[in-house]
Amino acid sequence: MDFLRAESLPWLDDALERIRRAAASGRLPHSLLILSAPGLGATQLAAWTCAFALCERSDRRPCGECAACTLLRADSHPDMHAVRLEEDAQQIKVDQVRGLIEVLVQKSFRGGYKVGLIEDAETLNMNGANAFLKTLEEPGGNTMLILTAARSHRLPATVASRCLRLVLRAPDPALARAWLSAESGAAGSWDAALALAGGAPLLALELQTTGLAQLDAEMRDCLARLGAGTIDLTILADRWVRSDPVLRVRWLENWVTGRIVAGLAGDGSSESAERVRLPGDLLKAKIRAQYAFLDAAREHRRLASTGMNQQLALEMLLLRSRSALS
Repeated sequence: MDFLRAESLPWLDDALERIRRAAASGRLPHSLLILSAPGLGATQLAAWTCAFALCERSDRRPCGECAACTLLRADSHPDMHAVRLEEDAQQIKVDQVRGLIEVLVQKSFRGGYKVGLIEDAETLNMNGANAFLKTLEEPGGNTMLILTAARSHRLPATVASRCLRLVLRAPDPALARAWLSAESGAAGSWDAALALAGGAPLLALELQTTGLAQLDAEMRDCLARLGAGTIDLTILADRWVRSDPVLRVRWLENWVTGRIVAGLAGDGSSESAERVRLPGDLLKAKIRAQYAFLDAAREHRRLASTGMNQQLALEMLLLRSRSALS
């Protein structure tokens, strides 16, 4: 567990300081909910908070050097218990939650805090969430529960209301660009990666290093073939479902936003070399279709973490894209 990584992410400084102040005043929360979009450091902040609670030094926490921190680095601390989605699972199961509850009611092995971490808490099924409520409300002495979740409607209100919330937001673009340049050692433009990542620096870094240009070229080719009617929607949707569909939908949002801006300005677009020269009435109809598609794409991404049929939803979205392309 690389729990000190959070201290190198400057947009987390306020969250780290908030936890330090709470501990200094004797009000370290017993249940903490970290709400975040992907790429903002929720995993790193949760790991840091686990280490903060378990670190055995009093002057600098987490120190990274004490016995507790050494055990955490090796993922072998006996008082640290994590629950996450099992491989190929879509929900955290009630048996996983019950197992966590059972170990948290036991005494601490090292005489300090016991920490329970639930990653992707929005995937708790209803039985699991209900089983967890009493532990969230009364976790016992020297016990801390940490949940990470997407900012989603899916997290039961009964769970969220029992936790102190920390909401992570995208940092100022200038701060994000400065951090990305320093982290990568590259001084090039990060605007495209940040736009696609929704302003999340960690996701932007991943995108830039894993082939943003290749994704851009592939998506443009798909749109050209969709507009020409030379690609099967079912086959394309199946391909996207297997290859980060949320990222592809976000790319579509950025692309259609550029088309809308170009249409309203009657000028060239950074997303397209073509100029918009349609008569006024036709232009309004075209932009209305693009706005409708943009709304549909955003709604699709909002619901992406639910149990909806991703294949069918993508097929419907791609079908609607034809009106925005025409």
